[in-house]
This record gives sequence, C-alpha cells and structure tokens, in this order.
Amino acid sequence: VQLVESGGGLVQPGGSLRLSCAAFGFTFSRYAMSWYRQFPGKERQLVAGINNAGGRTNYADSVKGRFTISRDNTKNTVYLQMNSLKPEDTAVYYCNAQGPYPYSDVDYWGKGTLVTVSS
Repeated sequence: VQLVESGGGLVQPGGSLRLSCAAFGFTFSRYAMSWYRQFPGKERQLVAGINNAGGRTNYADSVKGRFTISRDNTKNTVYLQMNSLKPEDTAVYYCNAQGPYPYSDVDYWGKGTLVTVSS
C-alpha cells in the first residue's frame, strides 16, 4: 500500500498550488480521503476530506473558500487545489485514506509534501 503526494513547493502569497495523491495497493473507491497538514512542533490537523464516492466534502474553517478537494476514482488520485495561499498555509501536507466503506478502521498515510508560501 502506498500513498504518494506530489505538487508541493514554493509559492508567493496569493498564489495557487495543486497537490495530488496517487494511491496504490488498495481499493481506492472504498476509502474516504483527506488532506492533513502539520506545522513545526504541532500535531497534524485536518484540512479537507472527501467521502469514497466523492459526493461529500468537508473543510477546516481556515481554508474554506480557498481550497478544494476532489478525487478521480478512475485514476486512484485525490487532489487539493489551493488558491489565495497565505504564509500561514506553510506546512507539510499529508494524504490520508480511511476505510474501507462502510468501515473506518484502516488508515493509510503518505509521507507528505512541503508547501512553502513566502515572498
């Protein structure tokens, strides 16, 4: 089982990035997917989540209206479109899979991708 994040990097304030997370080794369409982020010295916090079918999403208040989570079950990939980025969005972003539907007792994590928002 693998979750492989990509798309992180350095971006100026106000800019955009799209993170991708490709899944391997499990039935992707049976898992809810989420993006978490971790600031230095802090615990991981939920950024956005999407259910296994893609019809339901949820967001942290701090990113509502700026970030959009989506998934393509034909490509076993989940995305996080991040717009209007702020310096306080700087963090390591992790992909998470939880399932299999209708259960939620299995968790998979990616290794993370660094997003730096700075001028």
